[in-house]
Amino acid sequence: MKAVVLCAGLGKRMRPLTFTRPKFLLPIAGKPALDHVLLLLKNAGMNKIGMVVGYGKEQIMQRYGDGSKLGIKLEYLHQQELLGTANAVSLAEDFISNEDFLVMNGDTLVDQESLNLLLERYEEVKHEDGFGGIISTIEVEEPEQFGIVFLDGNRVAEIVEKPKTVKSRLANAGIYIFTPEIFDAVKKTKKSKRGEYELTTSIQMLIDKGKKILVSPINLWADIGRPWDLLIANEYFLKGQKGEIRGKVEHGAYIEENVYVGEGSRIRSGSYIEGPTYIGNGCDIGPNCYIRPYTSIGDNVRVGNGVEIKNSIIMDGTHIAHLSYVGDSVIGSNCNLGAGTTIANLRLDEEEVKMKISGKVVSTGRRKLGTILADNVKTGVNCMINPGVKIGPNAAIGPGAVVYEDVPPNTLVLAKPLMVKKKWPTGGAKVGSSG
Repeated sequence: MKAVVLCAGLGKRMRPLTFTRPKFLLPIAGKPALDHVLLLLKNAGMNKIGMVVGYGKEQIMQRYGDGSKLGIKLEYLHQQELLGTANAVSLAEDFISNEDFLVMNGDTLVDQESLNLLLERYEEVKHEDGFGGIISTIEVEEPEQFGIVFLDGNRVAEIVEKPKTVKSRLANAGIYIFTPEIFDAVKKTKKSKRGEYELTTSIQMLIDKGKKILVSPINLWADIGRPWDLLIANEYFLKGQKGEIRGKVEHGAYIEENVYVGEGSRIRSGSYIEGPTYIGNGCDIGPNCYIRPYTSIGDNVRVGNGVEIKNSIIMDGTHIAHLSYVGDSVIGSNCNLGAGTTIANLRLDEEEVKMKISGKVVSTGRRKLGTILADNVKTGVNCMINPGVKIGPNAAIGPGAVVYEDVPPNTLVLAKPLMVKKKWPTGGAKVGSSG
């Protein structure tokens, strides 16, 4: 079976991280999210994959080429205008060649077992009369945030995007198996209120036509739609990694078994690294730093003396200077955090951290969440960044500044403390006097 991966979106909800790269290339446990998707498909036996690309397609094509490095065959399908998921699927008609096929969002991560079960389910039902496809589903806590699937027995009766009235918690998980009939439905699909051709509308047309659309449950699922979703996926994939030391570890450093250290990396004396943690190639860690579980560090990262990092993603080429703290955060590439930079990850009232997404302030559902720094951000010494703040690419935070709100790209933030000078009664000799 061939697979089609949809990875053309702008990733607006992931900004500021997606100002400089497509969200599908954001790192999770040492690999871009799209690596994980392609390896899931390969491990399930699908090595012929059509990739629908749009925003950032040059970066995606440069990384994956023809797919041979991953042991797959890739064909790129360019979505000229971002006109929705149904339009994206329509581009694959020639690639599919009148066969049943799998469709998966490039920012949807699932466990291998669930994907394998979806394919097994297909083999069981593909010859049933009226078979039209399978939708993967997952139980969610906030159904109003998702496309919700309503069942009639074991068949899908309706798919409703972000329903106001909660009657089902079964969400569409973004992985499908279709027959070629989906292409006819797509051609008849009209634009939604958002101005896009929605794949769920095309599926509903098949249902209304009497086609049997079935479901297959997903056990573990992460939809990489918002910045903190990266931390959720990072934690899941790090749990499954095997520890390995390929770099140099100095005497006096402590490293737990489920820690990966890449080639050319140096762990200096006094460093204490708990797992699971991933450290890439060419890194310089320590001395005397503390790296806590579920931290993923990219290539050529410098972590200085006395630094503490917890449950965070640090991208390539970033430098975190001595005596800094980074907690529950995503730090972009080529950032430079000055000495004593503190990233707070817990509100004083201990309520859930809020973050502005697409212009709206929303609860992240997380009691602990630090900051989202895009690429090339610099911070001066002793600055502090409060929970839930996002800082755009190429921004700079001056020494001693306290950041309470989002900082746009290419912006300089300076602290201007009020300096009061008074006479100081020392009780001693006057300056310049001799005794």
